[in-house]
Amino acid sequence: MMNRPQNPEEGENPSRTSKLPAGGVVLLVLVGLLAAALIVIYRLSFDKIRSNQTIQTLKDKNEALGKNISDLTCLKCEAGWEQHGGNCYYFSTSKSSWTDSRRSCTDLGSDLVKIDSREEQMFLLERLRVLMKDDEDMFWIGLTDLKEEGKWFWVDGSPQDKSLTFWKDGEPDNASKDGADSADCARMGRKIEAQGLKSWFDISCNFPHKSICEKTAGLSSCVCV
Repeated sequence: MMNRPQNPEEGENPSRTSKLPAGGVVLLVLVGLLAAALIVIYRLSFDKIRSNQTIQTLKDKNEALGKNISDLTCLKCEAGWEQHGGNCYYFSTSKSSWTDSRRSCTDLGSDLVKIDSREEQMFLLERLRVLMKDDEDMFWIGLTDLKEEGKWFWVDGSPQDKSLTFWKDGEPDNASKDGADSADCARMGRKIEAQGLKSWFDISCNFPHKSICEKTAGLSSCVCV
C-alpha cells in the first residue's frame, strides 16, 4: 500500500496566531505613546484651567470684600471743615498772630497745616485764591524758623524738605512789615496766577493773619442709599 503524499496544510495547529510584521508592532507602540501623551496634556490643561478659575474666584471674592469694607466706612470731616485726601482743613478767617492761630487750631484738635506734597499745595492755593480779598490777605501755615534762624521746621518737628518747597522767588528774605527784627513764620497765598505754586512768604510771627488748620479725617459708617 502506497503512502499518500502529505498535504502541506495538514498537520498545522489551527490555533496558532500569525506574527505581525515588525513595522506593525512599532506603529502600535507609537499609537499607544501618542494616546498617553494626549491624556497627560489634557489633564495638565484641565488642571491649569481649574487653577486659573480658582485664582480668579479668589480675586473676585477679595475685590468684593474690599468693596464691602469701603462701603461700610467713609472718611468724615466735621461741619465747617473741608475734606481733601485723608485730611480735613479749616480755613479760619479770624486774624491773629502765628502763635495764637496755632493755639486756636490745637483747641480744635488740629494744628497749623503741614504741606507734604505738590498736590496738597495746589489744593490749598486754589482755595485761597477764592478766599483772599487781596494779595496781602494771606494765611498762616505751620512752618517756622523760630528755634534757629534759617532752619525751617514744621509744627510736628520735621525739617522742611528742600526738594519740596514753594517759597516765592527771593523768599524767605527775613523781612518784616511790623518793624520786627526778623521774620520767623511762614504764610501763604497769592491771587496772581503768574506766580504759579510759589506762594510762601516769611514775615514776623506777630503779624495778624488768617490761618489754615489741618487734622486727619475720621472714619464713620457709610449710609447706604
